[in-house]
Formats: sequence, structure tokens, C-alpha cells
Amino acid sequence: MNTGDAADLPGTPDRPAAPPQARPPRRATALLWAVPPVLLLAAVFLYPLLLVAAESVTDPAGGLTLAHHAEVLASDRFRSALGTTVSIAVTATAGCLVLGFLLALVVAFVPFPGSGATARSIETYLSFPSFLITLALLFVYGTVGMANGLWTDVTGADQGPFRFLATPWGVILAEVTYFTPFVMRPLLAAFGQIDTARLEVASSLGARPLRVVRSVILPEALPALAAGGALVLVLCLNEFAIVLFTGAKDVVTLPMLVYSSAILRADYTTACVVAVVNAALSVSLYLVYRALTARLGGGADRARA
Repeated sequence: MNTGDAADLPGTPDRPAAPPQARPPRRATALLWAVPPVLLLAAVFLYPLLLVAAESVTDPAGGLTLAHHAEVLASDRFRSALGTTVSIAVTATAGCLVLGFLLALVVAFVPFPGSGATARSIETYLSFPSFLITLALLFVYGTVGMANGLWTDVTGADQGPFRFLATPWGVILAEVTYFTPFVMRPLLAAFGQIDTARLEVASSLGARPLRVVRSVILPEALPALAAGGALVLVLCLNEFAIVLFTGAKDVVTLPMLVYSSAILRADYTTACVVAVVNAALSVSLYLVYRALTARLGGGADRARA
């Protein structure tokens, strides 16, 4: 039989037609669509940053110079502000890590009424502005706050003893209060990936709760703990509203130095130099944060696999 006649026989199904090949998108069209958002980003975000960076390296004659950076970096005001910023940020981050880890353990592994609502409320708390938390602390521990008012009512004294909000410790307390949920959120996500069977096996073998936390939970939570700590450290280095609203006039951080140089002294060159240094620190820490979150995501994918 001729093979060419097989397709003409009754009952022989027709061969399906080959699907038309999809035409690849033209590269020029894709680039054309990308131009408007890139231009908008450059105009709104990159151009102001370039102006700040250019001001920090421009001399009065219009040339380029690093004399402004050398002068500012060698000044006592900058060094004091840098030391204050780093010490407050590191101390507040350490407090957030300890408190966030303990609270996340309770929410994730200790059954109590409303634990689910508590975990969900953390996401809502993240949307609060930082000055709102500071304002709440002022109502409680401020000079004319509730704690001092109760003290004067009971003792008859002219003023209360609670005046720490205007000190570095008050700023640290406000930052720990506000930024702790930023540590708890990735920790709760990491705790959700832990197999509860491992916890039950460890408990059945006689391991005490502290040893279970140290040997089973903590190793799994380290990437999330590091990622949350890096994020909080970046936020604390750049925090301005908390320092301003506590009324801590003697606490001069890098953002406060930028504010005082630009607004109070009209020294825009110094403000731009400090802003560039602060931005460089923040970007470096943000890259660390991104690396840690990428590692956390890879660990979660391996756990699911």
C-alpha cells in the first residue's frame, strides 16, 4: 500500500496541525516600555541623591574636591555623632534581638488564648509611625507623664524621678519598643518551618526546654535572627523621629546632625557630607541584610524540599 494513500482511508485520523510558534517579543519594544519608569525613577529618586553627592565634593570654584569630607570627618561633632549613632543602634538592636526572640518563642510555641491574633497584630504594628510610639512613651514616662504624676500625687514632691526619655537610654527604650516586631516577624516565619516532630523527639529523650531551644530552635532561627537584626540596625542608624520626639537635645546622631547642619545652621555642604556617609553605612548594612534574607529563603526552600 502506498503510504501517501493512508491519510485518505476512512477512519484514519487527521494529523494535528503543528501549533504556530510564538513570536519572541521584540527587544526594542521591551526597552521602549522600560524607558518611562527608568526616567521617572531617575528624576524622582536618583537626581536628588546625585545633587547631594555632588554638593559634598564641589568646591566654591565649581571643581571637585574631597576637602569637605576630610574636614567633616576630622571634626569632633561628626565623630561624636557617629559614636552616638553606632552605640545607640547597636544597643537597641541587641535589645530587639533578645526581646524579639523571647516574645516570638512565646507566641509560636506556648499555647495561650489569642496567640493567633497576637501574631497577626504584629503585622499591623509594623505600619505604625515611629513618632506615635515615642509619643505614647512620653504620655507614660515624660516629664508631665502618668508615672511622674502618680509619683507627685503619692509623695507630694514637686516633680517625679522619671526623666530618662531625654537621655540616650530613653532613645534606646523607644527604639526597642518600636523595632522589636521587625525582629519577631521573620522569626515567626522561621519558627513556622520547624518540624514539630523534632521538638517532640527531643522532649521525649529528656531534653529540658532550654536545651531544646538551644539545640533545635536556635540553629534553625539564626538566619532569620540575623536578617531581622541587620534590618533593625539599618533602621536604627537612620532613625530621626524617635530622637526628635523624645526631646533628647544632647543626643546628636547622624540624622540629627544632618538636620541641625542644614536647617538650623544653613550649612548644606556639611549636611550633604554627613548624609553621604550615613547613606554609605546604610547601603552597606542593607546589602548584608539582603544576603541574609536570601540565605533564609534558600534554607526555607530546602526545608520544604
